[in-house]
Amino acid sequence: MCGIVGYVGNKHNAVNVLLDGLKSLEYRGYDSAGVAFYQDNKLKVVKTSGKVKNLEDKLEINDNISIGIGHTRWATHGKANDINAHPHNVGMVTIVHNGIIENHDDLKKELLKIGYKFKSETDTEVACALIDYIYKKKNDKLSTFKSFSSKIKGSYALAILFSDEKDTIYAIRKYSPLIVGVGNNENFIASDVPAILKYTNKYILLEENEYAVVKKNNINIFDFKGNVVKRKISKANFELEAALKNGYDHFMLKEIYEQPKVINNLFNYYLDNKKKIIDINKYDNIHIVACGSAMHAGLVGKYLMEKYISIPISVEIASEYRYRDIYYTKKTLLIVISQSGETADTLAALKMANEKNIDTLAIVNVISSSIARSAKYVMPMFVGPEIAVATTKALAGQIAILSLIAAKAISNNEIDRNICELLNKIVNDRSTYIEIAKQIYKSNNLFYIGRGIDYALSMEGSLKLKEISYIHSEAYPAGELKHGTISLIEEGTPVIAIATDKNIYDKTISNIKEVKSRGAYVILITTKELDEENNFYDKKIVLPNTNEFNRPLLTLIPLQLIAYETAKLKNLDIDKPRNLAKSVTVE
Repeated sequence: MCGIVGYVGNKHNAVNVLLDGLKSLEYRGYDSAGVAFYQDNKLKVVKTSGKVKNLEDKLEINDNISIGIGHTRWATHGKANDINAHPHNVGMVTIVHNGIIENHDDLKKELLKIGYKFKSETDTEVACALIDYIYKKKNDKLSTFKSFSSKIKGSYALAILFSDEKDTIYAIRKYSPLIVGVGNNENFIASDVPAILKYTNKYILLEENEYAVVKKNNINIFDFKGNVVKRKISKANFELEAALKNGYDHFMLKEIYEQPKVINNLFNYYLDNKKKIIDINKYDNIHIVACGSAMHAGLVGKYLMEKYISIPISVEIASEYRYRDIYYTKKTLLIVISQSGETADTLAALKMANEKNIDTLAIVNVISSSIARSAKYVMPMFVGPEIAVATTKALAGQIAILSLIAAKAISNNEIDRNICELLNKIVNDRSTYIEIAKQIYKSNNLFYIGRGIDYALSMEGSLKLKEISYIHSEAYPAGELKHGTISLIEEGTPVIAIATDKNIYDKTISNIKEVKSRGAYVILITTKELDEENNFYDKKIVLPNTNEFNRPLLTLIPLQLIAYETAKLKNLDIDKPRNLAKSVTVE
C-alpha cells in the first residue's frame, strides 16, 4: 500500500532522494504525497493530494538539506486531501506511517482530554500525538517506543523525526514491512527496495517490535528491551534497470512480455533441482490461502492437483479463512500465496497455522518478505520486480509453481521446459487483442464463462478487466448461467468464453450456444486441438497445443492482453489504477 522513504546523509540533497524514492514507489498505489525535512534547522512539511509531480511542483529545493522523510498515502482514514496527507507533525514529533491503528478512536479521545488538538481525520496523526505525549513524559526514546507499542492495536511501519535530534531518523515496525538502506556517508529508510535502488542495493530488514536509529554514518537496531540487535546486510537481487519500462508504454505490458522468459527460467530452475519441489503426497489435506489474483492461482492449482491425487484441497480467501473455525490434522499442509510476501490477511492466516504446528509452504516473489521468513517451506518465483499494480508475471509464476507441485505429485514429466516458444507466439499476436478490445471497450458489462480450470481462469480474466479498464465484468461457471444470470444477456453483450479442456468441451460449447442465441457477442478462447469453424462465436483465439500442466499459462496471456488493450483504448492509467494498491499490508 502506502510508501515510505527516508534519507540522512551529506552526499545528496535529501529532498531529491525523497522524490526519487516516492516516484519509485508510485506503483504501490496512492492518492497523496508529502515530505518533511529540516532546512536551516527548521522543520518544513510539504504535502499535497494527487501525484508526486504535484508535490514536486510545490517544493523549493535548497541544496543544504541532509535529512528528511517522505510518504505516498493510500487513504484509509479520511479523504485524500492535503490535510490528511503524510507527514504529520505534533509537538516534537514528525512521522510517516504505513498500516492501520485500529484503536485510534479511543486513543484520540484520551489525547483530546489532555489538550491535544487534531487537524486531520487520520489515525496517523493520533499515533504522532501519542508518541509526542509519551516522549515528553519519559524523555527517553526507547521507553517511548516500548510504551507506544503496548498501547497500539493494529499495524504500523513508522519513520520518525524528533525535533531535539535533527540528524537522526528513527524507524519502528509491527506487521507492516520496513527496511533500512545502507550507504556510504548516507543511509536510508524505505518500505520497499525499489525506493533506494538508485542509491544503494544494500539493506537491512527490520523485524517486528524492533527500532532502528539511523544516522548518516551508522545504523543501530534495538529490541524493546534495549538490547542491540545484529542484522545481516542483504543485497537486492535485481538492478534498477529491471524496474524501468525499457521502451514499453506501460510496466504492465513490459511484464506481460517478460512472462515467456521468466516462466522458462522458473521451470528450468525447479526441474534441475527436483528436491526443491514439495511432495504433497505425505499430507491428507491441503488448504490453499491467498487474496485476489493469487487466490485464482490457488484454484488453478486445486484443479490440477485434485485431478490426479486423492487429497481434499480447499482454496480460501485469506480475509475469510482467518475468521473461521479451521480444523487441522497432523497431516494438513497450508499453502499461502503472495507476490509481495507482505499481504496482511495472508500473513495472519500463516501465523494462525504456525501456532497449530501445521506444515506451511509459502509461494512468494520476495524471499526476504515476512511470509517467506515465517513459513516452514518456501518456493520462490524468481520473476523479478513487478511494478504494475495489476499482477501478470507474478501470477504466472504462482501458477507455474503450483503446476510443478501437481506434476511432481504424480511423478509426471510432462512439464514443458521449452514453453518460452509457445508463450512468445501468443504474446506477440497483439493485433488480435487490439481488435477484440475495439469491440468491448465501450461496453458497460461483460461476462467471462468457463468450466473447471477454465472457470478459475475466467475469474482472473474478469478481475484483470475490472482492475484496469473499470468495466463491470463477472465470471460464471458456464453451466450455472441458466440458473439466473443468463437473464442479463442481451443483444451485443460481450461474453469471453474459455473452452480448453477436451473432457468437458462439448458441455461448455452448449453453454456458449445458449448465450449466443440470446444475442451475445462471443469471444472464444480454445486450443488448436479443439478448434472448429462454427457460428457460435464472433471472434476466437486459438492456443497452441500443449499438456494440461502448461495450458493455464497459455490461457492467461490473452486474458491479460485483452484487459490491457481495452484499458489503453480508454486512455486510463494502466499501471496505477484508481483505488488499488500493489501490496495490501492492512486488513
